[in-house]
Amino acid sequence: NENMSIYRNAVWFVKGLQEYTKSGYEAAAKHFSPADLDVNLSDRCFMVTGANSGIGKATAQEIAKRGGTVHMVCRNKERAETAKGEIVAQSKNENVHVHIVDMSSARQVWEFAQSFSQNNKLHVLINNAGCMVNQRELTEEGLEKNFATNTLGTYILTTALIPALKKVEDPRVITVSSGGMLTQKLNVDDLQFEKGTFDGTMAYAQNKRQQVILTERWASQHKEIHFSSMHPGWADTPAVQSSMPSFHAKMQSKLRTEAMGADTVVWLAASPAAVKLPSGQFFQDRKPVATHLPLASSRSSPQEEEKLLTALEEFAQKFKP
Repeated sequence: NENMSIYRNAVWFVKGLQEYTKSGYEAAAKHFSPADLDVNLSDRCFMVTGANSGIGKATAQEIAKRGGTVHMVCRNKERAETAKGEIVAQSKNENVHVHIVDMSSARQVWEFAQSFSQNNKLHVLINNAGCMVNQRELTEEGLEKNFATNTLGTYILTTALIPALKKVEDPRVITVSSGGMLTQKLNVDDLQFEKGTFDGTMAYAQNKRQQVILTERWASQHKEIHFSSMHPGWADTPAVQSSMPSFHAKMQSKLRTEAMGADTVVWLAASPAAVKLPSGQFFQDRKPVATHLPLASSRSSPQEEEKLLTALEEFAQKFKP
């Protein structure tokens, strides 16, 4: 319903100005416990997708600094190697590895996850890679690109790595979603955005809603693993610059740094405090927050959520090597 969507967008923007900005972060950070991140991660392995820039790179940096082994999953070899060099130089940690994978290719994601599982341990998976394409574009496999990267890629990688995660102590999965998902109600009838006018920002927010639902589902299915999704706030990253140029231009002075955006990802991935909280929640600034705006009628039924999982499982099986 059109009015409902205008209402949700307006309420969300007002909330965002207050909470998602740099000043929102600074207010929240007054209540952080700094000791939470005084951790030595030298016996833990972390996978970060989209780790060559923005929030992914800032996350990899903080983990490497604390001694963790980092597996950077990136699409572009040159950019990945450059980022790796910077991370190693700054953290003095040589245990940083690059894997070249295009997250929008279901087949590539499968093949990578299977070979990775055979050769490596994994304690923490950080699903950070995302894309916001403003024109409707299909991948080589014939899937809409935002959906293929943000939802299906995340679904396949996570599902394929769950057996490996179950073999270790204190396994975790963190998915970098977005507060933008609050403007969306799950729409399972048009996963590929074939109907109506294509809107990249809306498609992205819809995928981010799907990630939150996946996180809740996985948490209820796999009790041994701690799952969380999170909102980094509005951060000044290359991705925001390129996919939302007008938002970036208007908001630039209010945007968070990449490190502020990454703070909760690192906290969820590394702190002992995070796993004391229930699995399956959506976080903002180290606290679980509601996944729906008040009065926004954005909730989906269990049947619709089931339908999403069935559809994803069908796509996943179709491209499985």
